[in-house]
Amino acid sequence: MSAHAAMTEMPEKDLIACREGAAGILRLNRPKAINALTLDMAREIVVALDEFESDPGVSLVLLEGAGERGLCAGGDIRGLYESAKAGGDLGPVFWREEYILNARIPEYPKPYVAYMDGLVMGGGVGLSAHSAHRIVTEKTRMAMPEVGLGFFPDVGGTWLLSRAPGEIGTYFALTGQNMSGADAVYAGAADVLIDTKNWPALRDALTNAPLKATSADVRAILATYAVTESQAPVAAHRAQIDKAFAHDTVEAIVAALGEDGSDFALATLKALSEKSPTALKVTLELLRRARNSKSLKECLVREYNSALAVFTSAEFVEGVRAAIIDKDRNPKWSPPRIEDVTPDIVEKYFVPNATYTLVFPN
Repeated sequence: MSAHAAMTEMPEKDLIACREGAAGILRLNRPKAINALTLDMAREIVVALDEFESDPGVSLVLLEGAGERGLCAGGDIRGLYESAKAGGDLGPVFWREEYILNARIPEYPKPYVAYMDGLVMGGGVGLSAHSAHRIVTEKTRMAMPEVGLGFFPDVGGTWLLSRAPGEIGTYFALTGQNMSGADAVYAGAADVLIDTKNWPALRDALTNAPLKATSADVRAILATYAVTESQAPVAAHRAQIDKAFAHDTVEAIVAALGEDGSDFALATLKALSEKSPTALKVTLELLRRARNSKSLKECLVREYNSALAVFTSAEFVEGVRAAIIDKDRNPKWSPPRIEDVTPDIVEKYFVPNATYTLVFPN
């Protein structure tokens, strides 16, 4: 076999980190899996960020996804499922390193730009929605549907969603519904909406940004391509959402939606009925505690403890089985009813783990 043939048959890396002009590029490169994030990819991102930070020729970092389907469909759920079933430690190790990376992104000293086109879910939200500059499009479908897997919106999701206007974040967290690009901007999870046809020109402008570009310089570039008039679909239901989801118990939220009785409320009730009752209650408690938190890191530590409890629970294994492994969409939740999930059950998800802790580097 010739050297050329050997090179052409080498598989591409799952993360492509390179420099294009003034930009350090982070390209998630698993298009067949909608760029689902693995532990190795997270580690490679950390290495690349270190290199970009010390490179005087890099003015900004640009995160993007390979393929046409989206930035990132989330973490490698199948791998986590297999580890959980086998009593492994992938969950504790992966989430610890992922959450440390999540916390680094908003503190990164150079402008960090995320192109959030197509599907952006779970771990993809963690890599992008904490960025200084968050670009969405008419094709964006952002979601944190973890409650349907017996889990909760992690990667700092409770920090982001608890700071959305009114109860918009509570609604998206508990229902797992998709946000459009306009919805994401409305919810405070993105900054700029653009038309995908303008992305090549905008990308070119970013890679040709001035040396030592500031966040103000990047905002000026983005503003040139921003769609200024776009109605967020969720805004039409803001009053209903704020009224129903203002309650601090899932039972009260369900009752309020039932009293509303509109088509929107009934569709929302149906979405809630498909989720893990335990995950719904844990998520709501995480959101309410996040509202009183002072930092993303504080929320990530809390999420880490809760994630460890989920990892050893039957809910997570069953949720992933039904949605991803067997795909029968018929999970057997335990307890099966919201009213059967007692405060004692919920509190178990907030007890610090004796073996694993999340400590951020100085």
